[in-house]
Amino acid sequence: MTDIAHPSISGTEPAAAEAAAPPPRLVRPHGFGAEGRPTRAISLATAVVLLGLWWLVSRLGLVSPLFLPSPEEVWTQGLLVAQDGYAGASLWEHVSASLTRIVSAALIATSVGVPLGLLMGLNRFAKGVFDVPIEFYWPLPPLAYLPLMIIWLGIGETSKITLLVLAMFAPICLSAQAGVRALPIERVNGALTLGATRRQLFLDVVLPSALPEILTGIRIALGVGWSTLVAAELIASTRGIGFMVMSASHFLATDVVFVGIVIIAALAFGFTLLMRLAERKLVPWRGKG
Repeated sequence: MTDIAHPSISGTEPAAAEAAAPPPRLVRPHGFGAEGRPTRAISLATAVVLLGLWWLVSRLGLVSPLFLPSPEEVWTQGLLVAQDGYAGASLWEHVSASLTRIVSAALIATSVGVPLGLLMGLNRFAKGVFDVPIEFYWPLPPLAYLPLMIIWLGIGETSKITLLVLAMFAPICLSAQAGVRALPIERVNGALTLGATRRQLFLDVVLPSALPEILTGIRIALGVGWSTLVAAELIASTRGIGFMVMSASHFLATDVVFVGIVIIAALAFGFTLLMRLAERKLVPWRGKG
């Protein structure tokens, strides 16, 4: 009797199952939170909504124009200030005076705060010496030690820039220190195992690891500096956006006050964009690890 060959269950059924199985689905990894997701449209819509609310409130007369001028009035006053100047100085003279003070203070605070913060992160003795005075004065508002700046340094540019430096120094220094202390010890041990010298360890491991925190600290410090600008330009100033705002407030020129606020906000926003661009160029790996 001849045996009839039957197809092997173990041979054909798995093959048929594999052929019928759907192809594997590729899954793209997503960033955590808002990382990698564009927010420009949301930010633009928010700005339009806020501007519309401002226009509506002023249009309906819910608030007196003395306290809340309309956007049209602020725009018109801004054009007048740009054309005729304010308080005996052109708009560019006011802007350039404020920019000079902010940039000078930022350069001084960065050149001192970054090395000191790195040293505090690397050296226990340096941290013990400098941590107490920095933590003591940092929570103080600049207006608290403004009189001391006038008594000690007079009413010239030195007192204004020193006030801004003190306001901007602490965030930069503490951010640099935090960047060093957040460095994984495994990375340090790996570099030492490969024979890295102390100089190579600092330049190739410590500094790149601390750079994201340093740039964040500088960005925060610039925001603090712009918020302190009005206080700094209270010291016998005749030029500056902060001076223009305070001078206009004395005469209840609210539209000029709004013009100054808008200029400060625009300049601060420009500095923030520059810092974010610098972060993308200098630390492109941030948020991708």
